[in-house]
Amino acid sequence: MKQKKGPKIAQTLLTFLVVIVFAFPFVWMLLASFKTQSQILSTGQMFIFKPTFHNYVSVFKEYDFIKFIWNSFLVAAGSTLLSLILGLPAAYAIARHHLQKLGLLILVARIIPGITFLIPWFILFSKIHLVDTYTALILSHMLVGLPFIIWIMISFFEALPTEIEESGLIDGCTHHQVFLRIILPISGPGVITASLLSFIFSWNNFMFSVILAGDKTKTLPIAVFNFMSYSEINWGALMAAACIITLPVLIIALVSQRYVVSGLSAGAVKG
Repeated sequence: MKQKKGPKIAQTLLTFLVVIVFAFPFVWMLLASFKTQSQILSTGQMFIFKPTFHNYVSVFKEYDFIKFIWNSFLVAAGSTLLSLILGLPAAYAIARHHLQKLGLLILVARIIPGITFLIPWFILFSKIHLVDTYTALILSHMLVGLPFIIWIMISFFEALPTEIEESGLIDGCTHHQVFLRIILPISGPGVITASLLSFIFSWNNFMFSVILAGDKTKTLPIAVFNFMSYSEINWGALMAAACIITLPVLIIALVSQRYVVSGLSAGAVKG
């Protein structure tokens, strides 16, 4: 019994240490969002201080953060929805017709850094006057979201038995009806997983937005620059803004973690 308790205690301590290391930056950010500038810079007031809501009031009143939240949501939802509309049929076709070369090409597109497309994308959108539009941001975010969704769903569709489709065809369904009425409903965990991860990527994306967005379409990751200047950084408002950016993703992750885990494990194990 003593021999068994030793590894368990070590595992518990190691887990506790890992949680502290990864949770500390978030805890510090959350606490700093309720501090004044002087309290943040004071080492003696890290955990014990008089909280203030001024930073959050400032973020919404002075910096119009509601507009930035709406821009980020619109771009993330639009890019995810379009990626699903194009990616799900593509992944299904690749999985069922064993198009390994096309699947490899999509994997290569997924691996290539997004910055590779940035300059050509900017030149193209400049020529057709789409810079500082939602269309430009949605299409640019799909460069990563679309291959990502296809790659996740290929292994998920490959795991589904072909007998399910054959039964639907025997019952009189067309191939399109089989896909829409049978395949997609039973692929729910995979679709949810791919959608959430694509949405989170778009929500947090900085690179494309910093070049293609303007005053009308500025997203949350770009809006944090409002709290930085040459002379100083408004740490309190910056931390409040960071909490606002993190909160939706955190809520989505907590609510949907069961679907994400089952979706990823299903695609990994069965595929």
